[in-house]
Amino acid sequence: MREQDLITSAIVRTYRVPTDSPEADGTISWDSTTMVLVQLQSGSTTGIGYTYADEATGQVAQMLLEQVVKNRDAWAHANILSEIRARVRNSGETGVAAMAISAIDNALWDLRAHLLDIPLVNLLGRVRDGIPVYGSGGFTSYDDARLTDQLGGWARDGLLLVKMKVGSHPADDPRRVRVARQAIGKDVELFVDGNGAYSVMQALRLAEEFAAQGVRWFEEPVSSDNLTGLRQIRERAPAGMDVAAGEYGYSAWYLKQMLDAQAVTVLQADATRCCGISGFLDAASLCWAANVPLSSHCAPSMHLHVCCAVPRAVHMEFFHDHARIEGLFFDGFREPRAGQMEPDLTLPGHGLTLKEKDAEQYRI
Repeated sequence: MREQDLITSAIVRTYRVPTDSPEADGTISWDSTTMVLVQLQSGSTTGIGYTYADEATGQVAQMLLEQVVKNRDAWAHANILSEIRARVRNSGETGVAAMAISAIDNALWDLRAHLLDIPLVNLLGRVRDGIPVYGSGGFTSYDDARLTDQLGGWARDGLLLVKMKVGSHPADDPRRVRVARQAIGKDVELFVDGNGAYSVMQALRLAEEFAAQGVRWFEEPVSSDNLTGLRQIRERAPAGMDVAAGEYGYSAWYLKQMLDAQAVTVLQADATRCCGISGFLDAASLCWAANVPLSSHCAPSMHLHVCCAVPRAVHMEFFHDHARIEGLFFDGFREPRAGQMEPDLTLPGHGLTLKEKDAEQYRI
Protein backbone atom coordinates (compact mmCIF):
# COMPACT_ATOMS: atom_id res chain seq x y z
CA MET A 1 0.00 0.00 0.00
CA ARG A 2 1.35 3.41 -0.95
CA GLU A 3 1.40 5.96 1.84
CA GLN A 4 -0.43 8.50 -0.33
CA ASP A 5 -3.38 6.10 -0.64
CA LEU A 6 -3.88 5.75 3.12
CA ILE A 7 -7.10 7.28 4.47
CA THR A 8 -5.59 9.51 7.11
CA SER A 9 -8.65 11.57 8.02
CA ALA A 10 -12.37 10.72 8.20
CA ILE A 11 -14.80 13.43 9.27
CA VAL A 12 -18.59 13.64 9.55
CA ARG A 13 -20.50 16.91 9.41
CA THR A 14 -24.27 17.17 9.92
CA TYR A 15 -26.30 20.12 8.65
CA ARG A 16 -29.94 21.09 8.98
CA VAL A 17 -31.35 23.52 6.39
CA PRO A 18 -34.83 25.06 6.79
CA THR A 19 -37.11 24.76 3.77
CA ASP A 20 -37.98 27.96 1.94
CA SER A 21 -41.65 27.38 2.84
CA PRO A 22 -43.71 24.66 4.56
CA GLU A 23 -43.69 21.41 2.57
CA ALA A 24 -45.84 18.28 2.55
CA ASP A 25 -46.57 15.22 0.48
CA GLY A 26 -49.34 12.64 0.67
CA THR A 27 -48.25 11.24 4.05
CA ILE A 28 -45.97 13.68 5.95
CA SER A 29 -44.99 17.34 6.26
CA TRP A 30 -41.60 18.90 7.07
CA ASP A 31 -39.89 22.26 7.51
CA SER A 32 -36.18 21.33 7.22
CA THR A 33 -33.81 18.92 5.50
CA THR A 34 -30.80 17.28 7.16
CA MET A 35 -27.62 16.39 5.28
CA VAL A 36 -24.94 14.08 6.70
CA LEU A 37 -21.65 14.69 4.89
CA VAL A 38 -18.55 12.46 5.07
CA GLN A 39 -15.12 13.80 4.17
CA LEU A 40 -12.22 11.40 3.61
CA GLN A 41 -8.63 12.46 3.10
CA SER A 42 -5.55 10.68 1.74
CA GLY A 43 -2.60 13.00 2.05
CA SER A 44 -3.69 16.21 0.36
CA THR A 45 -6.49 14.51 -1.60
CA THR A 46 -10.07 14.80 -0.37
CA GLY A 47 -13.26 12.93 -1.25
CA ILE A 48 -16.78 13.78 -0.11
CA GLY A 49 -20.06 11.91 0.01
CA TYR A 50 -23.37 12.58 1.69
CA THR A 51 -26.83 11.36 2.47
CA TYR A 52 -30.07 13.12 3.37
CA ALA A 53 -31.00 11.57 6.69
CA ASP A 54 -30.87 12.66 10.35
CA GLU A 55 -28.45 13.21 13.24
CA ALA A 56 -28.50 9.53 14.24
CA THR A 57 -27.14 8.66 10.79
CA GLY A 58 -24.19 10.96 11.41
CA GLN A 59 -23.42 9.19 14.68
CA VAL A 60 -23.43 5.77 13.00
CA ALA A 61 -21.26 7.07 10.16
CA GLN A 62 -18.72 8.45 12.65
CA MET A 63 -18.56 5.12 14.46
CA LEU A 64 -18.00 3.21 11.23
CA LEU A 65 -15.33 5.62 10.08
CA GLU A 66 -13.41 5.24 13.34
CA GLN A 67 -13.79 1.46 13.57
CA VAL A 68 -13.41 0.44 9.93
CA VAL A 69 -12.39 3.17 7.48
CA LYS A 70 -9.69 5.32 9.00
CA ASN A 71 -6.10 4.27 8.24
CA ARG A 72 -7.24 1.90 5.48
CA ASP A 73 -6.08 1.72 1.88
CA ALA A 74 -8.50 3.78 -0.22
CA TRP A 75 -8.24 1.17 -2.98
CA ALA A 76 -9.55 -1.56 -0.66
CA HIS A 77 -13.01 -0.10 -1.23
CA ALA A 78 -14.89 -3.39 -1.62
CA ASN A 79 -13.19 -4.88 1.43
CA ILE A 80 -14.02 -1.80 3.50
CA LEU A 81 -17.66 -1.98 2.41
CA SER A 82 -17.82 -5.67 3.31
CA GLU A 83 -16.42 -5.01 6.79
CA ILE A 84 -18.83 -2.12 7.33
CA ARG A 85 -21.79 -4.36 6.49
CA ALA A 86 -20.55 -6.96 8.97
CA ARG A 87 -20.13 -4.29 11.64
CA VAL A 88 -23.81 -3.29 11.49
CA ARG A 89 -25.10 -6.89 11.32
CA ASN A 90 -26.63 -6.93 14.80
CA SER A 91 -28.24 -3.50 14.54
CA GLY A 92 -29.55 -4.08 11.02
CA GLU A 93 -28.25 -3.15 7.57
CA THR A 94 -31.24 -1.02 6.51
CA GLY A 95 -32.52 2.41 7.53
CA VAL A 96 -30.04 4.55 9.45
CA ALA A 97 -27.18 2.09 8.93
CA ALA A 98 -27.70 1.94 5.16
CA MET A 99 -27.78 5.73 4.90
CA ALA A 100 -24.55 6.00 6.93
CA ILE A 101 -22.96 3.39 4.66
CA SER A 102 -24.20 5.37 1.65
CA ALA A 103 -22.44 8.56 2.71
CA ILE A 104 -19.19 6.64 3.31
CA ASP A 105 -19.40 4.69 0.05
CA ASN A 106 -20.10 7.86 -1.94
CA ALA A 107 -17.05 9.51 -0.35
CA LEU A 108 -14.87 6.50 -1.17
CA TRP A 109 -15.85 6.65 -4.83
CA ASP A 110 -15.13 10.39 -4.92
CA LEU A 111 -11.77 9.92 -3.17
CA ARG A 112 -10.61 7.23 -5.58
CA ALA A 113 -11.52 9.37 -8.59
CA HIS A 114 -9.62 12.28 -7.02
CA LEU A 115 -6.57 10.07 -6.45
CA LEU A 116 -6.62 9.30 -10.18
CA ASP A 117 -7.44 12.96 -11.00
CA ILE A 118 -10.33 11.94 -13.26
CA PRO A 119 -14.08 12.57 -13.26
CA LEU A 120 -16.02 9.89 -11.43
CA VAL A 121 -18.03 9.08 -14.57
CA ASN A 122 -14.78 8.11 -16.31
CA LEU A 123 -13.81 5.82 -13.44
CA LEU A 124 -17.25 4.20 -13.61
CA GLY A 125 -17.24 4.02 -17.41
CA ARG A 126 -19.15 6.67 -19.34
CA VAL A 127 -22.29 5.65 -21.26
CA ARG A 128 -23.59 9.14 -22.01
CA ASP A 129 -22.53 12.77 -21.66
CA GLY A 130 -25.69 13.96 -19.93
CA ILE A 131 -28.94 12.71 -18.42
CA PRO A 132 -32.48 14.22 -18.54
CA VAL A 133 -33.87 15.54 -15.26
CA TYR A 134 -37.38 16.17 -14.03
CA GLY A 135 -38.18 19.12 -11.79
CA SER A 136 -39.64 17.74 -8.57
CA GLY A 137 -41.70 19.66 -6.03
CA GLY A 138 -45.28 20.80 -6.31
CA PHE A 139 -45.82 19.99 -2.64
CA THR A 140 -49.35 19.47 -1.36
CA SER A 141 -48.81 22.40 1.01
CA TYR A 142 -48.46 24.78 -1.95
CA ASP A 143 -51.36 26.95 -2.98
CA ASP A 144 -52.24 27.21 -6.67
CA ALA A 145 -50.07 30.28 -7.18
CA ARG A 146 -46.95 28.63 -5.75
CA LEU A 147 -47.65 25.41 -7.64
CA THR A 148 -48.03 27.35 -10.88
CA ASP A 149 -44.92 29.41 -10.29
CA GLN A 150 -42.65 26.47 -9.50
CA LEU A 151 -43.76 24.01 -12.16
CA GLY A 152 -44.28 26.70 -14.78
CA GLY A 153 -40.84 28.11 -13.98
CA TRP A 154 -39.19 24.77 -14.66
CA ALA A 155 -41.05 24.53 -17.97
CA ARG A 156 -39.88 28.01 -18.96
CA ASP A 157 -36.32 27.04 -18.00
CA GLY A 158 -36.39 24.22 -20.52
CA LEU A 159 -37.22 21.17 -18.38
CA LEU A 160 -39.38 18.77 -20.34
CA LEU A 161 -40.46 16.73 -17.30
CA VAL A 162 -41.93 17.95 -13.99
CA LYS A 163 -43.41 16.19 -10.96
CA MET A 164 -45.88 17.23 -8.28
CA LYS A 165 -46.98 15.70 -4.98
CA VAL A 166 -50.50 14.36 -4.53
CA GLY A 167 -52.39 12.41 -1.89
CA SER A 168 -53.00 14.80 1.02
CA HIS A 169 -56.49 15.62 -0.22
CA PRO A 170 -57.47 13.01 -2.81
CA ALA A 171 -60.74 14.68 -3.72
CA ASP A 172 -58.85 17.84 -4.71
CA ASP A 173 -56.02 16.13 -6.58
CA PRO A 174 -57.66 16.09 -10.04
CA ARG A 175 -58.18 19.85 -9.81
CA ARG A 176 -54.58 20.44 -8.70
CA VAL A 177 -53.32 18.33 -11.57
CA ARG A 178 -55.35 20.48 -13.98
CA VAL A 179 -53.74 23.59 -12.46
CA ALA A 180 -50.31 22.04 -12.99
CA ARG A 181 -51.09 21.12 -16.59
CA GLN A 182 -52.20 24.65 -17.33
CA ALA A 183 -48.97 25.98 -15.78
CA ILE A 184 -46.60 23.83 -17.84
CA GLY A 185 -48.42 23.69 -21.15
CA LYS A 186 -49.10 20.71 -23.37
CA ASP A 187 -45.52 19.89 -24.39
CA VAL A 188 -44.06 19.17 -20.93
CA GLU A 189 -44.62 15.74 -19.39
CA LEU A 190 -46.35 15.73 -16.01
CA PHE A 191 -45.54 13.21 -13.25
CA VAL A 192 -47.39 12.69 -9.96
CA ASP A 193 -46.10 11.18 -6.70
CA GLY A 194 -48.53 9.78 -4.13
CA ASN A 195 -45.93 8.75 -1.53
CA GLY A 196 -48.09 5.72 -0.77
CA ALA A 197 -51.11 7.78 0.31
CA TYR A 198 -53.84 6.05 -1.71
CA SER A 199 -55.63 2.73 -1.52
CA VAL A 200 -55.48 0.51 -4.61
CA MET A 201 -59.01 1.46 -5.69
CA GLN A 202 -58.42 5.17 -5.09
CA ALA A 203 -55.25 5.03 -7.15
CA LEU A 204 -56.91 3.22 -10.04
CA ARG A 205 -59.77 5.70 -10.17
CA LEU A 206 -57.45 8.71 -9.96
CA ALA A 207 -55.07 7.27 -12.53
CA GLU A 208 -57.83 7.58 -15.11
CA GLU A 209 -58.47 11.21 -14.17
CA PHE A 210 -54.75 12.00 -14.15
CA ALA A 211 -54.32 10.37 -17.57
CA ALA A 212 -56.89 12.79 -18.99
CA GLN A 213 -54.38 15.56 -18.15
CA GLY A 214 -51.53 13.70 -19.83
CA VAL A 215 -49.92 12.33 -16.64
CA ARG A 216 -47.34 9.73 -17.72
CA TRP A 217 -45.82 8.73 -14.37
CA PHE A 218 -47.55 7.60 -11.17
CA GLU A 219 -45.04 7.18 -8.36
CA GLU A 220 -45.87 5.19 -5.24
CA PRO A 221 -49.65 5.25 -5.75
CA VAL A 222 -49.75 2.86 -2.77
CA SER A 223 -47.10 1.98 -0.21
CA SER A 224 -43.95 0.62 -1.83
CA ASP A 225 -44.16 -2.29 0.61
CA ASN A 226 -47.49 -3.29 -0.95
CA LEU A 227 -46.04 -5.16 -3.92
CA THR A 228 -49.35 -6.86 -4.68
CA GLY A 229 -51.13 -3.50 -4.76
CA LEU A 230 -48.45 -1.94 -6.96
CA ARG A 231 -48.74 -4.80 -9.41
CA GLN A 232 -52.53 -4.50 -9.50
CA ILE A 233 -52.19 -0.82 -10.38
CA ARG A 234 -49.41 -1.46 -12.92
CA GLU A 235 -51.54 -4.06 -14.68
CA ARG A 236 -54.62 -1.81 -14.85
CA ALA A 237 -53.09 1.66 -15.25
CA PRO A 238 -53.98 3.64 -18.39
CA ALA A 239 -51.83 2.89 -21.42
CA GLY A 240 -48.65 4.95 -21.43
CA MET A 241 -48.60 5.59 -17.67
CA ASP A 242 -45.51 4.33 -15.83
CA VAL A 243 -45.82 3.03 -12.27
CA ALA A 244 -42.64 3.73 -10.31
CA ALA A 245 -41.25 2.92 -6.86
CA GLY A 246 -38.04 1.85 -5.15
CA GLU A 247 -36.80 4.96 -3.36
CA TYR A 248 -37.01 3.19 0.02
CA GLY A 249 -34.87 0.29 -1.15
CA TYR A 250 -31.90 0.05 1.20
CA SER A 251 -30.58 -3.16 -0.36
CA ALA A 252 -30.38 -5.06 -3.63
CA TRP A 253 -32.66 -7.73 -2.12
CA TYR A 254 -35.49 -5.21 -1.65
CA LEU A 255 -35.16 -3.96 -5.21
CA LYS A 256 -34.98 -7.48 -6.61
CA GLN A 257 -38.21 -8.41 -4.81
CA MET A 258 -39.90 -5.38 -6.40
CA LEU A 259 -38.75 -6.41 -9.86
CA ASP A 260 -39.58 -10.08 -9.31
CA ALA A 261 -43.11 -9.06 -8.30
CA GLN A 262 -43.45 -7.07 -11.55
CA ALA A 263 -44.66 -4.23 -9.35
CA VAL A 264 -43.21 -1.34 -11.40
CA THR A 265 -42.50 -0.33 -14.97
CA VAL A 266 -39.64 1.94 -13.82
CA LEU A 267 -37.43 1.18 -10.82
CA GLN A 268 -36.17 4.01 -8.62
CA ALA A 269 -32.97 3.84 -6.57
CA ASP A 270 -31.32 6.35 -4.25
CA ALA A 271 -27.55 6.36 -3.79
CA THR A 272 -28.00 8.18 -0.48
CA ARG A 273 -30.05 5.24 0.86
CA CYS A 274 -29.17 2.03 -1.02
CA CYS A 275 -25.60 1.79 0.34
CA GLY A 276 -24.19 4.41 -1.95
CA ILE A 277 -23.04 4.38 -5.54
CA SER A 278 -22.02 0.74 -5.05
CA GLY A 279 -25.65 -0.09 -4.21
CA PHE A 280 -26.89 2.01 -7.11
CA LEU A 281 -24.69 -0.04 -9.44
CA ASP A 282 -26.35 -3.16 -8.00
CA ALA A 283 -29.74 -1.62 -8.88
CA ALA A 284 -28.47 -0.84 -12.37
CA SER A 285 -27.40 -4.46 -12.85
CA LEU A 286 -30.82 -5.69 -11.72
CA CYS A 287 -32.50 -3.32 -14.18
CA TRP A 288 -30.19 -4.48 -16.95
CA ALA A 289 -31.06 -8.12 -16.26
CA ALA A 290 -34.80 -7.37 -16.02
CA ASN A 291 -34.82 -4.97 -18.98
CA VAL A 292 -36.47 -2.30 -16.79
CA PRO A 293 -35.67 1.44 -16.90
CA LEU A 294 -33.92 3.01 -13.88
CA SER A 295 -34.46 6.49 -12.43
CA SER A 296 -32.56 8.09 -9.57
CA HIS A 297 -34.36 9.48 -6.52
CA CYS A 298 -33.42 12.93 -5.13
CA ALA A 299 -29.82 14.17 -4.51
CA PRO A 300 -29.12 15.16 -8.14
CA SER A 301 -25.42 15.96 -7.64
CA MET A 302 -24.75 12.58 -6.04
CA HIS A 303 -26.39 10.74 -8.94
CA LEU A 304 -25.15 12.73 -11.92
CA HIS A 305 -21.99 10.76 -12.66
CA VAL A 306 -23.38 7.31 -11.94
CA CYS A 307 -26.51 7.96 -14.02
CA CYS A 308 -24.26 8.84 -16.94
CA ALA A 309 -22.48 5.50 -16.47
CA VAL A 310 -25.33 2.94 -16.38
CA PRO A 311 -27.21 1.88 -19.53
CA ARG A 312 -30.78 1.62 -18.18
CA ALA A 313 -30.89 5.08 -16.53
CA VAL A 314 -33.55 7.23 -18.18
CA HIS A 315 -33.65 10.35 -16.00
CA MET A 316 -32.86 11.86 -12.59
CA GLU A 317 -34.98 13.64 -10.03
CA PHE A 318 -34.10 17.32 -9.64
CA PHE A 319 -35.70 17.60 -6.21
CA HIS A 320 -36.35 21.18 -5.11
CA ASP A 321 -35.00 20.88 -1.55
CA HIS A 322 -31.84 19.00 -2.47
CA ALA A 323 -31.02 21.08 -5.55
CA ARG A 324 -31.35 24.18 -3.39
CA ILE A 325 -29.01 22.81 -0.72
CA GLU A 326 -26.45 21.48 -3.19
CA GLY A 327 -26.30 24.81 -5.00
CA LEU A 328 -25.78 26.53 -1.65
CA PHE A 329 -23.19 24.08 -0.28
CA PHE A 330 -21.03 23.14 -3.26
CA ASP A 331 -18.89 24.81 -5.85
CA GLY A 332 -19.29 22.74 -9.00
CA PHE A 333 -23.07 22.29 -8.70
CA ARG A 334 -24.41 21.74 -12.22
CA GLU A 335 -27.61 23.52 -13.20
CA PRO A 336 -29.78 21.75 -15.80
CA ARG A 337 -29.50 23.01 -19.35
CA ALA A 338 -31.96 22.16 -22.12
CA GLY A 339 -33.64 19.67 -19.78
CA GLN A 340 -30.58 17.70 -18.69
CA MET A 341 -27.56 17.76 -16.39
CA GLU A 342 -24.05 17.07 -17.63
CA PRO A 343 -21.00 16.25 -15.48
CA ASP A 344 -18.06 18.64 -15.68
CA LEU A 345 -15.35 16.50 -17.27
CA THR A 346 -12.65 19.03 -16.37
CA LEU A 347 -12.99 18.30 -12.63
CA PRO A 348 -12.08 15.13 -10.70
CA GLY A 349 -14.56 13.03 -8.74
CA HIS A 350 -18.09 14.38 -8.41
CA GLY A 351 -16.72 17.81 -9.27
CA LEU A 352 -18.01 19.18 -5.96
CA THR A 353 -16.10 21.28 -3.43
CA LEU A 354 -17.73 22.09 -0.10
CA LYS A 355 -18.20 25.81 0.54
CA GLU A 356 -17.42 25.43 4.23
CA LYS A 357 -18.16 29.02 5.23
CA ASP A 358 -21.55 29.00 3.52
CA ALA A 359 -22.47 25.62 4.98
CA GLU A 360 -21.21 26.28 8.51
CA GLN A 361 -24.25 28.29 9.60
CA TYR A 362 -26.42 25.18 9.14
CA ARG A 363 -24.13 22.78 11.02
CA ILE A 364 -25.53 20.94 14.03
